[in-house]
Amino acid sequence: MPELPEVETSRRGIEPYLVGQRIESIEIRERRLRWPVAPELDAEFPGSTVTAVRRRAKYLLLETGRGTAIIHLGMSGSVYIVDQGTPAGVHEHFDLNLGSGKALRYRDPRRFGSLHWAGDPAAHWLLRDLGPEPLGPDFGGEYLWTRSRKRKLAVKPFIMTAQIVVGVGNIYASESLFRARIHPGRPAGRIGSARYAALAAHVRDACELAVALRLA
Repeated sequence: MPELPEVETSRRGIEPYLVGQRIESIEIRERRLRWPVAPELDAEFPGSTVTAVRRRAKYLLLETGRGTAIIHLGMSGSVYIVDQGTPAGVHEHFDLNLGSGKALRYRDPRRFGSLHWAGDPAAHWLLRDLGPEPLGPDFGGEYLWTRSRKRKLAVKPFIMTAQIVVGVGNIYASESLFRARIHPGRPAGRIGSARYAALAAHVRDACELAVALRLA
């Protein structure tokens, strides 16, 4: 499954091709993704201009003056740029055709990803209850210590919970706990603030390094 660093790498890869581009049309070949493709996209997205490409957790956000398209890559999804008219494979489910003559294509063999439309993405049901970004200013040792008080849940699933912090998958959680010298099965509520400060720093470092290696 694409984790936060993989999704961030995808965001940075497609951003130069999308920002400032008019969406001429959307070609949906398969609407039956994890959730049916939102019908609002057919009416609202074409004719709009992409103003920003952001990421929230493992979701890509394509912002326009009319609203925001939310793309989730699921377990096997990917996005990439092709020339318009490039023949689509059986697992390539939609294209966003741009004014430049390029298209953003979505591929997902298992169809566990999704495409949504939101007026306010922060209020969308997929995003509204998510925790802070591990690379953002709201995440740190004090935050983890505060959220962990009286929690009997083991620390590894605790930091993999999206409502606590987003995008920390199995690999990054295991690596960060190892470097912080914290047993992954230790109850989250029994870890002190100094250990959480170290853990937060290692989570951040692991995610930043993963992004850097994928961009190298």
